[in-house]
Amino acid sequence: MSARPTRPSRREPVYAGAVGLGHVLLGGLDLTVRGGGAGHVPPSGPVVLAANHVSFPDFLLIGRALLATGRRVRFLCRHDVWKVRAVGRAMDAMGHVPVDREAPAAAYLQARAHLRAGEVVCVFPEAGISAAYVVRALMPGAAALARETGAPLVPVSVWGGQRLWPQKHSAEDPFPRPTPQRGRLVDVRVGRAEQVAPDADLVATTRALGHRLHDGLEALQRLPEHRPLPGEPAPWHPAHLGGDALDRATSLARDPVLRSAVLPTWGPGVATTAATTAATAAAVR
Repeated sequence: MSARPTRPSRREPVYAGAVGLGHVLLGGLDLTVRGGGAGHVPPSGPVVLAANHVSFPDFLLIGRALLATGRRVRFLCRHDVWKVRAVGRAMDAMGHVPVDREAPAAAYLQARAHLRAGEVVCVFPEAGISAAYVVRALMPGAAALARETGAPLVPVSVWGGQRLWPQKHSAEDPFPRPTPQRGRLVDVRVGRAEQVAPDADLVATTRALGHRLHDGLEALQRLPEHRPLPGEPAPWHPAHLGGDALDRATSLARDPVLRSAVLPTWGPGVATTAATTAATAAAVR
């Protein structure tokens, strides 16, 4: 018999209020968030969730799908979300972690403290969103947190949020804006938890994670209910699966890649895109 999900260990009115607001907003959009594999999240103790990233509201959608676990997830999010004072105070009250890519050590330490307190932390190791909607180069932070704290590393695949808030299709496009249409479907699938040994190689562990994230994401993208209709313009669907999103090489050429990122050995056109990614990484500190 599986263990029962734990209830949150303390009252968190801001978190509870945000969950209620999320119910209202998603309900107003008639949005279906279809979860799967939530049983892979341990009912207690520290957990590192590592999720792919396809849209700005991914953290809201993942949080919604994991409500059934009874656990509150602390997300690592872009630090500029905190620039709006009221939003920043709310994010702090919910235990979310601001990430400054230029100085990520503070985020790592805060996430580690959450894990040592037995919390669930969710990392987006791509450190951004690919306009090709494929898993791009990964930062090793998720693997490092799991190795240092002993928390299991759990991959999470999410797909569908890009229909609500798509990425830019070209460098000339304005900043992407939400396109909230009613009746959309979002899938969130949780993969099998794995322990990271104390002496594990971070690059190898991150590469293995990349393959799991790619496989999970593509499995969702191939579902009939997520594929574009014949003749339908589909900038929200990957090119290698028949969509009109940027191809991977073009997307990687404009994506910033930090030197510490682990380059892809997964996904379409690996031989070509690895060279492009390496060239981009060489120009970015």
